[in-house]
Amino acid sequence: MGWAEVFARILGSDVSVEIRAFDGSRAGESGAQVCVEIRSPLALSHLAAAPGELGLARGYVSGAIEVHGDMYTALAAFPAVALNDIPPNLRRELAVKLAGYRLWWPVGPPAVEHRPRGSRHSKRRDSKSISYHYDVSNRFYEWVLGPSMAYTCAVYPEATSTLEEAQFAKHDLVARKLGLREGMRLLDVGCGWGGMVMHAAEHYGVRALGVTLSRQQAQWAQKAIAERGLADVAEVRHVDYRDVTETGFDAVSSIGLTEHIGLAQLPDYFSFLAGKLLPGGRLLNHCITRPDGSHGSRPGKFIGRYVFPDGELEPVGTLVSAMNDNGFEVRHEENLREHYALTLAGWCRNLEEHWDEAVAEVGLQRARVWRLYMAACQLGFERNVVQLHQVLGVRLDGTDAHYPLRPSW
Repeated sequence: MGWAEVFARILGSDVSVEIRAFDGSRAGESGAQVCVEIRSPLALSHLAAAPGELGLARGYVSGAIEVHGDMYTALAAFPAVALNDIPPNLRRELAVKLAGYRLWWPVGPPAVEHRPRGSRHSKRRDSKSISYHYDVSNRFYEWVLGPSMAYTCAVYPEATSTLEEAQFAKHDLVARKLGLREGMRLLDVGCGWGGMVMHAAEHYGVRALGVTLSRQQAQWAQKAIAERGLADVAEVRHVDYRDVTETGFDAVSSIGLTEHIGLAQLPDYFSFLAGKLLPGGRLLNHCITRPDGSHGSRPGKFIGRYVFPDGELEPVGTLVSAMNDNGFEVRHEENLREHYALTLAGWCRNLEEHWDEAVAEVGLQRARVWRLYMAACQLGFERNVVQLHQVLGVRLDGTDAHYPLRPSW
C-alpha cells in the first residue's frame, strides 16, 4: 500500500480531495479542486507523534505536506478527523512503513512552534505570549490587515462592503455604543495598532489612551497618531493594561483582549475596568467566544502552539455573568460571527496577494501558519464552532445607568 492510500485511510473514506505522495501513489478524488501532496515520510511521522490537528499542522508548516489549491476549500473538504482513533491494524501498518525509513517520532516540531513557560497569565508570561504573535513584523501585518491595521472582527454594512469600509463601521459602532461625545476620555485596552484610539479622537473629539503589550504595535501606532496630527488627543503605550494608573474615564473599549485574559482572571479583569470608569461610564467588550459551555476554554493544540499561546475562549453567558458580578449592569449584546467569517476571508485574500513578500518578510513556516489558521478560523465562524460577541455594560451611577430608553446607534 502506497503512502497516499495510508493517508487517505487515516483521514476517512469520504475525503473529497486528491492525495498524491512522493512514492507515486494516489488516492482520494481524482481531479479534485484541491490536491494534498505528501512530500515526505515525515508527514506520517508527525501524525504518529501527534495524532490529530497538531500532527497535520506540523506536517504542513514543516513542508512535509503541501496543499495545492485554496486552503479554505481544502479544509472545508476534509471530513471530521478523529486521528486519535486510528485503528490498531492501521497503526501497525504505519509503524512498519515508518520503520522502513527509520522514522517514528519526528526530529522535532517546526521552529515556529511556541510553548510558553512560567505562571499562566502572569504579566511576564502574557508579555512573551503576546510578543510571539504580534511582534512579528508591522510590514507583514500591513499586507494582511490592509490600511486599517485592525486585527479584530469587522462589521459589514453589506455583504459587498470592502474590508476597509467594514473596519471603519466596526470602530464607529463601538464608538456609538459607548455614547462617545466630544471632551470624553476613552481607555482602549489591548488597543493593537491604535485603530479605535485614532477613530475616537478623530471622529468624536475624544481624548483616547490605548495600551498594548506589543512593543511593535505601540511604535507603529504612535507614529500613525503623529502623522494624523492627533498627538494632543491620542496616545498608545506599551504597557500591561493592569499597570494603567489613570482613572475617571467616560468609556472603556476592549476589542479582542478578553481572549488573552483567562477564565480565572475574568472577575479581576472586569472589576479593574469598572474601577477605571466614572459612574455611568460604559464598557464595550468585543471578543471571540465559544458557542456553548460543552467545550473547554483552551483552544486546539495548533492554535495554542502556533497562533495564540495561552488563549482562552468562554461562552458569552460566562462573560455576561462575570460582568454582572464585577461592577457592570449589562445593557446589550450581539453576535457577529458571520462578520468575522467575512473579515477572515478578506485577510486570506490579502495574504495570498502578498504571499511572496510575506514569505520573504517572516519566513515560509510562519507564513504557512497564517495561511492555515486564518482559513481554518473562517470555516470555524461559518460552522458556529466559534462566535464573536459584543457585550455592552454600564457602571451604574447609584441606580441610574445614564442610558437611553432605546439604543441610539
